[in-house]
Amino acid sequence: MARILVVEDDPNIALSLAEDLRLEGYDVEAEADGETGSKRALEEHFDLVLLDVMLPHKDGFEVCRGIRRAKLRTPIILLTAKAEEAQKVLGLELGADDYVTKPFSPRELRARIKAVLRRAAQEFPEVYRFGEAEVDFARRELRLAGKPVEITLQEFKLLAAFIHHRGRVLTRDQILDEAWGSETYVTDRVVDNHITNLRKKIEPIPTEPRFLISVRGVGYRFDG
Repeated sequence: MARILVVEDDPNIALSLAEDLRLEGYDVEAEADGETGSKRALEEHFDLVLLDVMLPHKDGFEVCRGIRRAKLRTPIILLTAKAEEAQKVLGLELGADDYVTKPFSPRELRARIKAVLRRAAQEFPEVYRFGEAEVDFARRELRLAGKPVEITLQEFKLLAAFIHHRGRVLTRDQILDEAWGSETYVTDRVVDNHITNLRKKIEPIPTEPRFLISVRGVGYRFDG
């Protein structure tokens, strides 16, 4: 289930968008101002951001610029009442993936969202490399210096979650949602144990990790 952040200050539009997208099976969160929306987009994992341009405190262009400056690839679709070509070009130059002008049909927006999410999924490589490690998503295989490394399904899902959100700190709750699923009960200790085991397989010196970094009081970050 893709997680979508809607940043829209018109409560009627925000409610309508959230209800429609939830019916489509998306997990939707909504914020009414650019400052709060920006904070959540930078600190939490979302698969896509629907971003109104005219927002209080911080406009959509500023939010978009901030997300891209943080090196986040989260797909962004800008929503605006402005139809001028210059506004569209500016949004795309700042890193937005698409641009929808109000008023828009829910059907059109749903199609745009599916297209952007599909493109984002295709952009991720089948084989991801860091250090001497290779993660082959198509074969569900981990290789070190070209040789296969034994890895459990849960460890592979955990590693995949970190790679997909590389550079971003993930809390233990976010790790649980990504690698185990929100319906599964797993203790923090289990997460820590899996990370310890994973470090033994990907780190040159597991006790001095280079890739899977602990962030005290918060969680973990993958720097591969």
